[in-house]
Amino acid sequence: MRRRALLVVAVLLLVAVPLVPGVIAQHSAAALVRLPVESILVILALALLPWPTVRRVVALAYGVFVVVALVFAGLDAAFEYALNTHFDASDWAQVGDGFGVVQDSIGAPAAIAVLVGVALVAAATVVALAWAALRVDAAIRRAGTRGAWTLTSVTAVWAVAALAGSQLVAGQPAAASASIGAISSASSLASATLNAQARLPHEIATDPYAAMPSSDLLTALKGKDVVIAFIESYGQVAVQGTSFSSGVSQVLRDGDAQLTAQGYSAQSAFLTSPTFGGVSWLAHSTLQSGLWIDTQQVYNKLIRSDRFTLSDAFRDAGWNTVSDIPSDTHPWSFGTSFYHYGTLLDTNNVGYLGPTFGYARIPDQYTWKYFYDHELAGPHTPVMAEIDFVSSHTPWAPLPQLVPWSQIGDGTIYAPQPAEGDSTSTVWADPKLVQAAYGQSIQYSLGAMFSFLQNYDDPNLVVIALGDHQPATIVSGEGASHEVPISIISKDPAVFAAISGWHWQNGMHPTAAAPLWKMSAFRDRFLGAFSTAQ
Repeated sequence: MRRRALLVVAVLLLVAVPLVPGVIAQHSAAALVRLPVESILVILALALLPWPTVRRVVALAYGVFVVVALVFAGLDAAFEYALNTHFDASDWAQVGDGFGVVQDSIGAPAAIAVLVGVALVAAATVVALAWAALRVDAAIRRAGTRGAWTLTSVTAVWAVAALAGSQLVAGQPAAASASIGAISSASSLASATLNAQARLPHEIATDPYAAMPSSDLLTALKGKDVVIAFIESYGQVAVQGTSFSSGVSQVLRDGDAQLTAQGYSAQSAFLTSPTFGGVSWLAHSTLQSGLWIDTQQVYNKLIRSDRFTLSDAFRDAGWNTVSDIPSDTHPWSFGTSFYHYGTLLDTNNVGYLGPTFGYARIPDQYTWKYFYDHELAGPHTPVMAEIDFVSSHTPWAPLPQLVPWSQIGDGTIYAPQPAEGDSTSTVWADPKLVQAAYGQSIQYSLGAMFSFLQNYDDPNLVVIALGDHQPATIVSGEGASHEVPISIISKDPAVFAAISGWHWQNGMHPTAAAPLWKMSAFRDRFLGAFSTAQ
């Protein structure tokens, strides 16, 4: 009886576990109602092998294969949920980045515990599958002729089902390999990434702006301070059709009224970001380079190239160029070797001594204040800067509050981060609270920008404010787009005359009818609008 029970368990493992990648991919338990190809093949292989040691190696290899497929399927589901993309087997660095996000959300001890648990389950599954394959093989051998006929019958049923393409339940094929499908999917994406890397040199070599004389670059912006303000996770869902968009919309309406009262104008549209939910640097490099950079591997190749970027154009045309990334804790070599910034600001060199707020080490308001005091105040050569405003970065709690600009000082005025049991763990206990916290973080980031413009009047300032990507699926919802708002703010009518052909909408709040470009189109259209015609 015990032997039969163990045999039943072994069969169930061989039938069910290899089909789990299909369940994950299709979000349907109906994918379990079919025959797993890999299990049938391994039992056939074991039956034909007379050497016990070799059979054990084959069984173990089978277990590893299925577990690798399970890992790929799980990663793919996680990437689809968090980043609205599929897992690329050539880009394991993103797994590390994802683990960092998990750490920020639930804390390092809990994240490590989860990782160790997953590793232990994976190892146990390899052993269990190898044991199950060997157990079934042993039962077939003990049964002699009857076992051989049983194996032959099952194989014949599988072969007929595979050849006929028959369907069992909910359109599921009778014979299939979910494990092979999971590995194949990740491999196909890796192949596409390699092809994109191969195209990159040609795209760089055929850039019409790289050879443009510096005297012709950005002539319509001479004397202007230009800030590209990337607002973290500022996506289309922040301004349209969600439970939290009404609050953001009100901030934008109030901001429009304030800007008008101060003599500013604004025009807005949407861009399609190459990324979703994270990996912000793909959006930054896409906007700057005019190339579609949607994977880490292509990004790695781009930043080791000589592609002409927006920061290059401003530098060549006589601007001082600045990168301000308040979340960076280490020197950023590619800021000088690829983007060629003259000044690099990060968390270590802006004098901030206040508390951190989740991922965001420095509140956006402090970032604006320090940048103005050290780069814009007093007589200066025109400045072009890309600044990352990260107070709206996940986990969206705890959140700083605006303080009087004259009292900011070294940042110690900001309220300290709550202690253990803080608002981060409270917020992430409920998706609705996460969504509300996200909306509040966007309101804060936009409010900090509007407050800055109100308190530090610069008639020569041009701000390009945009999102880098939509927030994660827990906020954006399943199947959300990659669209992000973009706005240009200036007091000079000539700025808007130069982009009149863009047909952007007036104000800070783009509607569903606003123009939509790929983010990679921005560089060429911007240079074309503000540079001397070639």
